[in-house]
Amino acid sequence: MTAGRNIFHYVSRRLWRVWQRNWTVYRKNWKISFLPPLLEPLLYLLAFGVGLSALVGTVRYGEKDISYIEFIAPALIAVNIMYNAFFETTYASYVRMYYQKTFDAMMATPLSLEEIIIGEIVWGATKAVIATLIMMAVISGFGLISYPGGFVIIPLAVLGGLAFGAIGMTFTAIVKGIDLFNLPIFLFITPMFLFGGTFFPLEALPSWARNPAFLFPLTHLVNSVREFAGGAPGPLSMWGVLYLVAFTLVFLPLSVLKMRRRLIH
Repeated sequence: MTAGRNIFHYVSRRLWRVWQRNWTVYRKNWKISFLPPLLEPLLYLLAFGVGLSALVGTVRYGEKDISYIEFIAPALIAVNIMYNAFFETTYASYVRMYYQKTFDAMMATPLSLEEIIIGEIVWGATKAVIATLIMMAVISGFGLISYPGGFVIIPLAVLGGLAFGAIGMTFTAIVKGIDLFNLPIFLFITPMFLFGGTFFPLEALPSWARNPAFLFPLTHLVNSVREFAGGAPGPLSMWGVLYLVAFTLVFLPLSVLKMRRRLIH
């Protein structure tokens, strides 16, 4: 995969111009983007923490029993990392590419295609980090994140944002129209959201469903965020980080290769 091997050869600091362009637009509409990661954890914590938690009681996770609200709160952060990065490099990037012709305008500058695509993915990771910081502030107010270990969630948001941003850009490169994003959302995002260890431990699933769940990147992100939020990182979080690094190293060059074929070939 020549494009994959040489991807960083074509990348310079100019990719931050792509990031800067998106940041400038974001600042004009920041209030709209600010509200979901602020209100969603509050609504989820009220619904699950106050309502469902009273029915569930404690959850066995690792070697100890924790309350259901402690179990679900870190998963909400992981889910929002996925959503912010993935939707930024699918719907938002597609609009910039196809409807606004922003990609065409940038390709008329000294920017290389690799810089444009990686800049978009880095911006998606930035949106994930911004949402993570907001959610951490809210959830920390309930005493559900243990520090200083909880600070590791921030670089995890960067890594998770790059992973889901890269896979999102890969889908953007291959869909024929914006309506077809419903397919990866239904077949990829929704199964992870439901069966990635977010709302219940994977041990509750039969083996035929539990084992495939470990192929989901969200499963590993949830485990890593949960362990660092609880102040007790273990093998699950270490393997999760390695998995996300490998996932990013595969899909980052793949997304560039696919976008090159779509935009140039």
